[in-house]
This record gives sequence, structure tokens and C-alpha cells, in this order.
Amino acid sequence: MKISDSRLDGGLIGRLFTDHPKSVGETYLEHLGFAVAVAGILFLAGAAALVHALVPALCQTTASRHIARLSSRVSPRQ
Repeated sequence: MKISDSRLDGGLIGRLFTDHPKSVGETYLEHLGFAVAVAGILFLAGAAALVHALVPALCQTTASRHIARLSSRVSPRQ
């Protein structure tokens, strides 16, 4: 059974996978790529913060620098 595109866009699939990417001017795959990149940056910033928590002399500005850079990339998209 073939499901028409209009049923996908307006239904559950659209709400879960395409509505938000469209609202920020992206396709699903473009949004996926950007979100994975953001997650990677946050993961690295979190790891740097953990290293800094254990050894305060290390990674003193790494986490905050990554977060500030990320904020400047994400803020214009809202």
C-alpha cells in the first residue's frame, strides 16, 4: 500500500521528522547533520569540563570557548 506524500507531511511523520526542519529552512538531512555537529561540540565541551573538574590546570577555557562559539552558530537560526 502506497502512502501519499500529503498524508506523510501532515501526519505523524511530518510532525516527527519534517515540520521542525522546514521551520528553520532545512531538509531533514540538513537538520540531522547540523544537530549531530552540535551534539559533537557539546560532547567535546562536556569532556573538557570534566577534565578541568578533575585537574583544574587543564582545559581552563576549552568548554566555555566551545560553548560561546556554538552559541554564535545556533542563535541566528532561531
